[in-house]
This record gives sequence, C-alpha cells and structure tokens, in this order.
Amino acid sequence: MALNIIGLISEAEMGKLFGTDGIRGRAGKYPLDYPTVFSLGQSLILLLRARTSSPRVIIGWDTRESSPWLARAIAEGIVSARGKVELAGVLPTSAISFITRTHRYDAGVVISASHNPYEDNGIKIFQGNGLKLNDAREEELERMIFKKIDTDIEGNSGKKEEKYEENLKTSTQWAEKKINPALVEDYLQFLAGNFISGSPASLKIVIDCSNGASSRIAPALFERLGFKVRVISDLPDGRNINAGCGALYPETLARSVQEWQADLGVAYDGDADRAIFVDEKGKILNGDYTLFIQARFLRKKNKLRSPFIVATIMSNMGLEVALARLGLKLIRTRVGDRYVLEEMLRCSAQLGGERSGHTIFLDIFPAGDGLLTTLKMAETIIETGQKLSELGAELVEFPQLLINVPVRQKIDFSLIPDFEATLRQAREKLGSSGRIEIRYSGTEPVARIMVEGEKEEVIKESAEELAALIKKYLGTEI
Repeated sequence: MALNIIGLISEAEMGKLFGTDGIRGRAGKYPLDYPTVFSLGQSLILLLRARTSSPRVIIGWDTRESSPWLARAIAEGIVSARGKVELAGVLPTSAISFITRTHRYDAGVVISASHNPYEDNGIKIFQGNGLKLNDAREEELERMIFKKIDTDIEGNSGKKEEKYEENLKTSTQWAEKKINPALVEDYLQFLAGNFISGSPASLKIVIDCSNGASSRIAPALFERLGFKVRVISDLPDGRNINAGCGALYPETLARSVQEWQADLGVAYDGDADRAIFVDEKGKILNGDYTLFIQARFLRKKNKLRSPFIVATIMSNMGLEVALARLGLKLIRTRVGDRYVLEEMLRCSAQLGGERSGHTIFLDIFPAGDGLLTTLKMAETIIETGQKLSELGAELVEFPQLLINVPVRQKIDFSLIPDFEATLRQAREKLGSSGRIEIRYSGTEPVARIMVEGEKEEVIKESAEELAALIKKYLGTEI
C-alpha cells in the first residue's frame, strides 16, 4: 500500500541540495549535473566575495571515475566568476580541510561521496578556517544557486549541459596537469608531526584503503614512520571504491589481521575520514570503541580539560555506561560529524566522534581524520603496552539492531498511519533500559531504524515491526 504524500513535502525540502554531509547524488544527474555544479562554483565565489575581492579555492577528490569531471565543472564555475582555483588531487577529505586552513585558502572543495558506491558522488565545502559550512551558510548558498540557475534559464545565458560520459577521460587529463604535489607533502608532515610516541617498529598493522583516497598516502605515511605494514584494497580503478572493502566491509580486514598476526588493522572509507579498527584477535571495533579507548587514555594523561565526550544518537548505551565509570559524560547530537564538532566547540570538549568511525581530536585539528585517528590508536598501544583487545575490553555494548529501509521520499514519520502507536508500544516493551532512534539518512534515500536494549528478542521484534510499517507506505518496492 502506497501512502499518498502529494502536497505533504514543502517546496523548500524538495529543492534542498545539501544533506548532512554536503551534496550527494548520482554523478552526471541532478544535482550533480554540469549546470548545477557549474552554478555552485559561481555562487561560491559570489558568497566569498563578501569577505575578499579575489577568492582562492582549493579542490581535492577521491578515486571515483566521476570525480575529475565534477572537479572541472565546479572549477570552471569558479573561474567564470573570477575566482582562483588550485588542485590538490586525490586526497582524504580531512587533508583538504587542513590545506584550506594552513594555506589560507578562502574555501576548500572535496569531490567525494565517502562510503557510497562509485556511481554516486558528492561535494563538500570547507570554509577558510577548515570547518564545514554550517546550515545557515549552506542555505544561503542554495538560494544563490537556484537564483543563478533560474536567471540563466530565463536569459538563456547559462553554461550548456555537458555530456558526462563523453568527457570523463578529458577531465582526468585536465586535472592531472594542474595538481600541486607539494600540498600532499605538507599534509604528510602534519600527520607525522602528531605521532609523538616511541618507535613503532614493533607494531604490525594491516591497512584497508577501500580503493579510495587513502590508497597512496596511507601506506606512505605508515612506512615513513617505521610501521610494519600490509596494505589491502589499494588499487583503485575508478569503480571499485568501497566495493566489498573498507570501513563498511571490515570482515576481509579482520581475516588479514589474523592471517598476518598483526597488532591491529584499520579500514578507511572512500574519503578516509572514517576509521574502523580490528584488534589482534580479529574483533571489529566500531567508532564507540575508539572514543572509549581514547577518552580513557587522554584522561590518564590529564589531557581532558572537559568531562564531556561528544557522540551522536547512534552511539551505543554501553559507551555511555563505560564513560560514566571514568567520571566522564556522553553528550549526544544528531548524526553528522559537523554536528559533533559544533557541540564540541560549545561545551569545550577535546574528543568526539561517531560510531561509524569519525573521530575528532579538537586540540589537534577540527575535522575527523582516519589517518590521524590510526596514529593515535597506535600511540595508545605503544605507550600503554597493552593489546588493542585489552584496551577495549571494558566497553560492553548493549544489544543493538540497525535496519535500513530504502524509501521513495522522505516525509515526517508521524504522517504514516499507525506509526506513533507502533513506536509507543515498542518503547514500552523496551522499558527504561532501551531506546529507539528513527531517522532518514542525510546522504542516501534510506530510513534508518536503530533499536537498542537488554533483550535481543524484543529488539528484533520492535525493529522489524517499525521497518515493515515504513516499507509498507514509503518503500521502493510497491
């Protein structure tokens, strides 16, 4: 049964470009078609010109075949509005944040869809201080883009549509000629300079690069520092990014860690701002473990000036309990690393992150960086003399089930018949020791149902009832 939702979605929501992590979509299709991306470049310069007469923008991207094409589209828009463009090439998202801030660019642009499959892509924008645009700035930029597109259509003066498939090769050639390689070395030196432990020579590490942005730079970093390194999924071909590997599929990494008898393994996502770890026994450790291990380590070293650790609504209740035993308080935000950062700045927290693997060390840098997080985890192992399995042993997670339901459109869940009653009944079954979080993904057409509690059978029943109801009215298969 399909729910009649015509007229229920506001005009603003239908036209919204930015989600929780920039713009996402299918490469070559709206909103990642040539005219829209070109207009984004123009509008970005117009926005920046309120503060500087000659804006400079740095652009980097991941290994998707569409990334150079999108980089060229936005660069041409920037240049047409009399802005200046430089290219950093294939680098992690956090590297562009670092370069933007330290080289005093007025903005940084990352072409990446992070953990999504290769057919998708995205655009993330950093301000001159290395922080992502906040909601207000994104809304202002959206209004300018739509106004620019409307003006071009009316006056027939806009940039003509460019065929995506026909220009992939020429865009790659264009990009390769303009990359500044010195920027990569600056980023490597920054990372290496923040590894302050003793010799890592005794540590064996397996790195899963997800065939993404870390494929060259991660091996170079850890080999430079003296780690014994085995690298997997580091041969990107434009289409194999995140394909059965990386942070979303760490099972292969776990097997490799055990086969090689490594001390730890780490899996990045496509743009390497996430890091999911595997201990020496092959156990997969999500981002909650990273937060707990780092919180305890920093507290023992008297480097936590604030008692607050910031995470999102998706973090397990077990993390909250484990931190409380350390005298620390978990503060939750909506999903999205930029919301974590905003709360960290508000409450003066030094450490925050997401269960998905983003971790922010605010005293070092205001962005999640998978490579930096790996260095800090290795540093903790070396300085404590403990194995990774021992460091994470005190975090005992509550049973949790996450179900993703593909949806046709995103409406207020309360508009679904019987939804409120079903949700209320599920919460009553779980009692005070459980919780339910239901939200739409900010990067995919998916509803996420997360149920957590003490009894697995109750969790499973509640999650499946809610998922079935959403699928019945909003699911893609009707």
